[in-house]
Amino acid sequence: EVQLVESGGGLVQAGGSLRLSCAASGFTFDDYGIGWFRQAPGKEREGVSCISGSHGSTNYADSVKGRFIISSDNAKNTVYLQMNNLKPEDTADYYCAVRAGSGSLYYLDYDYWGQGTQVTVSS
Repeated sequence: EVQLVESGGGLVQAGGSLRLSCAASGFTFDDYGIGWFRQAPGKEREGVSCISGSHGSTNYADSVKGRFIISSDNAKNTVYLQMNNLKPEDTADYYCAVRAGSGSLYYLDYDYWGQGTQVTVSS
């Protein structure tokens, strides 16, 4: 059974940092892509970043390029999202998701989702 568990969310002031973790189980990390998504109240789910387990290639939404860094520890089946220089507009529920093959920033490409972790950035 595929399971994804996010952690690391919280309240932070603008300009601060948080590191989200996505602990995965039930599949071989190397064969899958992991994505981070976020959804703010009243807004559509947005792809933030993704990583391909087999070759480690990454992709970022323009809104987070240069501020967020995605990484993976395949031995621990965990993907991280380091979020720096956070802005109030980064406030959202953050989710990780997994799909077979390479990573993607399109949420409909994903098959399994975690329960989410809340990030609040105060101004």
